Parts: sequence; C-alpha cells; structure tokens
Amino acid sequence: MENLIDIRELSTQEIDELLAVALDIIADPAKYAEKCRGKKLATLFFEPSTRTRLSFEAAMYELGGSVLGFSEAQSSSSAKGESVSDTVKVVGFYADIIAMRHPKEGAPLVSSMKAGVPVINAGDGGHNHPTQTLTDLLTIWREHGRLNDLTIGLCGDLKFGRTVHSLIAAMSRYSGIRFVLISPDELRLPGYIRKDVMEKNGVPCEETTDLTAALPQLDVLYMTRVQKERFFNEADYIRLKDSYILTPEKMQEARADMCVMHPLPRVNEIAVAVDDDPRAAYFRQALNGKYVRMALIMKLLGVK
Repeated sequence: MENLIDIRELSTQEIDELLAVALDIIADPAKYAEKCRGKKLATLFFEPSTRTRLSFEAAMYELGGSVLGFSEAQSSSSAKGESVSDTVKVVGFYADIIAMRHPKEGAPLVSSMKAGVPVINAGDGGHNHPTQTLTDLLTIWREHGRLNDLTIGLCGDLKFGRTVHSLIAAMSRYSGIRFVLISPDELRLPGYIRKDVMEKNGVPCEETTDLTAALPQLDVLYMTRVQKERFFNEADYIRLKDSYILTPEKMQEARADMCVMHPLPRVNEIAVAVDDDPRAAYFRQALNGKYVRMALIMKLLGVK
C-alpha cells in the first residue's frame, strides 16, 4: 500500500485493520502521540474544504508530526499556470506524505505517479473520496458494531456525490448489504456504478423518490447535499436543492437504532432540530475522520 487513490485499492482485510488501529487510537491516544515525530504532511487543497483538510492536519499533529501546504488553488503556483504534476513533484521534496483535493477527476492518481512520496486522495471532483469512506465505515462500526447485514439508505445527490460512490464501492464487498437509493430522477446513481459495483458483487438495491416511505427499513440513512458546484445550470440546482429535508417528524418513521450520517457540510437537507436526536451521528462522524486518517497516515508511512 503506497498510496490511497480509490477505496477499491484496499481489501476488506486492510480496511478492517485500519479501523482496528483507529479504534485503538480512540482507546489510547497517548500511545500514538510521537508515532510521526519528524514527519511532514503536505495538504494540497485546490478545492475548498473544512473538515477534510483540518482533520488531516489535526491527525498529523496528534501523531507528533508537522504540516505544510495550502488551502486554495489561488495561493499556489497553479494560479500562475503550473501543472499539478510539477507542483507535487516539488512538494515531494519537502514532505513525507501528501493529502490532495482537486476538482479534476484523476488528478491525485496522476500526482501519485510523480510525487515520490505517498499520496492520499482527499477528494477528486465527483469521482472518489476514500478517506471519507474510511470515516463512514468507522462510524457505522461504532454505531452498529458491524459492517455486514445492514440496509443502507443513500439520499440526495447520488449522481455527483463522490462520498456515495466510494461508500457503495466499499460496502458492496461486505456480506448481507442492501442499498436503498433515494433521489430525484435527475440525480440518480450513475448506471456504471450499478453495473460495475452493485451487480458485479450481487448487492441488491431499491430505487425510490420517497424518503419517508423508505425510513422504516433502514439501519443507516446517509444524507447528502445537492452540490451547487457540480451543476452547469443554476436553474436546475435551485429546482433540486431542497428535494429532501430530514425533519424530526420524518425521524418518527425511523427505527430506534437507525443512525443518520452526512459527510457535511449540510445546507438544508437536515433540519437543525434533528441534531438533538441521539440517532444523529454526523458530528460524531466528523470526529471519527481524524482517527481514521491518523491510522492511514501511519500505514502509508510504515509507522507501527
């Protein structure tokens, strides 16, 4: 394991091992406080981010390492026309590991061929977001105590939602998984994911436009925002942005042990009043991201 570009690069055994380390970090953080002393993480974020970038930085600091990098393309030499390949090749001289977010699909993959140090894909366009998926898997494990025999509802933007695409790719390899796909027709899951991931792994799924009707059968509800930045037509975004809003009234239809997840940021798709429901796991989910990224950084740097 030299880089992490796509969650499918990890076997279920490797995922389980990473989650086990993350759980150990949660149980005994002091044991890991010096694991990356003298190591440097570069965060190259060509696209806005709050949780992902800061959780990577917090992860490295809590491992005893240090951080350098930038949080927007305009503060890097890409604003002068420098290629991503040249940027990462130079940054690879300064850092031991790179976390990159980029609006172009495939940019982290190209970077991993040029950097000379491990590269972690922190989100590339509407394609992949593997560390968010590891965060999601750790959250499901902590909420339900298992990663198998679950019915998972995915709601909102299933067309452009890279977090959804990566989660499907990961969970489809566990036994007893079933998906309920909840979206407007215009934001349905791409057909290639249905064919190449779900059908290939024999994972059953149901498609619906009705969130309320789907709730009683779900173990996990994964809400997503409709992403304005992925639309070419603002009128389409305005028409679709409030397609689904989870409210306390709708939560009355859900199981007592269902958990609600969201990669954040949320806009209108989960009412603030839902935050007080013990089933609302999305802020716990954000915290889990730090722990799983600590485990991943250690793994890629060969630190035990």
